[in-house]
Amino acid sequence: MGSAVTTTDPAKTSPASSRPGYGQLLRTRGAWTFLLPGFAARQPFAMLTISIVLLVQHTTGSYGAAGATAAVTGVSMAVFAPYSGRLADRYGQRAVLLPGVLVHAAAGLTLTALALAHAPLWVLFVAAVPTGASVPQVGPMVRARWGVTLKGSPLMTTAAAFESVTDELTFVFGPLLATALCTAVTPAAGLLTESALTLVGGLLFAAQKRTQPSVSGGGHARVEHVPALRVPGVRVLIVTFLGIGSVFGGMQVSLAAFTESIGEPGLNGVLYGTFAAGNMLSGIVCGAIAWKVAPQRRLVIGYAALAVTASALWTAHSVLLLAALGLLVGMCIAPALITGYTLVEGLVPAGARTEAFTWLTGAVALGQAAAVTVAGQLEDHLWGGAGFLVPMAGTVLALLTLLTLRSRLATRSDSRTVARGVGHRAPVAVD
Repeated sequence: MGSAVTTTDPAKTSPASSRPGYGQLLRTRGAWTFLLPGFAARQPFAMLTISIVLLVQHTTGSYGAAGATAAVTGVSMAVFAPYSGRLADRYGQRAVLLPGVLVHAAAGLTLTALALAHAPLWVLFVAAVPTGASVPQVGPMVRARWGVTLKGSPLMTTAAAFESVTDELTFVFGPLLATALCTAVTPAAGLLTESALTLVGGLLFAAQKRTQPSVSGGGHARVEHVPALRVPGVRVLIVTFLGIGSVFGGMQVSLAAFTESIGEPGLNGVLYGTFAAGNMLSGIVCGAIAWKVAPQRRLVIGYAALAVTASALWTAHSVLLLAALGLLVGMCIAPALITGYTLVEGLVPAGARTEAFTWLTGAVALGQAAAVTVAGQLEDHLWGGAGFLVPMAGTVLALLTLLTLRSRLATRSDSRTVARGVGHRAPVAVD
């Protein structure tokens, strides 16, 4: 019994596989069975931080307190997300999702009730820990399902771009929906809706059992599990994704403070939606291009552009200028995200990719949490717009790290041998 069997690759059922595109990707057999519920399950993710910020700011009157509470949630998610990914690799996504969404819904409701009851800040921090720890890692799980379904196809880069676009689509609608609910209905409506959507969407996604990756350790041969964090390239990507998180967190607090200062809090969702729209549009373009430039070089170039544009945010003093700069920053984020996720396939063995993806999403959450905290303090104690210094500092520091350690992102020639040869896990089922 060998370590692999011959199966029909669904990504290669068409002679056009040499020219990957979104149309061919979406025609991949079995894709829609996890794409639609996956989109529903990840939609609340973009609502969580802004919902907490708006609720806690309303009940305490402080952006610092609001940012700190959201930061505890983000740190908790960043700490527990990799363990969630590791458990999903070992025991299956369904086994992790089912209890996770139940805990998250209960934790979100508890945090809402405590905030409305004007509980002490330390109590809100305690409630924020399980809220963040139980955030379902649907995005990494969907990416892992693409990895199994496509298995080395040239469509993998297209799939990475498609997932980035999907993520950003949620960041277009999520903040808009959360802001509208919190400002037009009640400050608690955003977090309550997030909890309900997480529960329903997560259960629908968990029900799609046929497309989830096989658990590592199955089959006849014992598979040695290599933690994703041991891969040097993953550690470099974590730093770059921390910088991206600083952009998300810094802008969420700073945009909320800016629109509040001009008496137009409803514009917060519009400005953040413009930023996310730029991200989404550039993601669509990235996925449609047949790149000839090596991904390592694309990451450096794209990240340099991100650092430059993010460094200009603090200079904006009008809605139009801030919207334009936010659009440009968003357009620079997608290429970095897409390239980082694409590099994972060549850097990490198949049995640890969900864990690797959760390290990256956890890094974004950790960077966002730190940025929300620092930006909130800057907005409270310095001038209006000082929070925009956080994205500048985060991206510049991450860029310097990337330039210094970029050689560790080189995909070794034996990476695919390890992933497909003796160390490969047991054959996976193909729909």
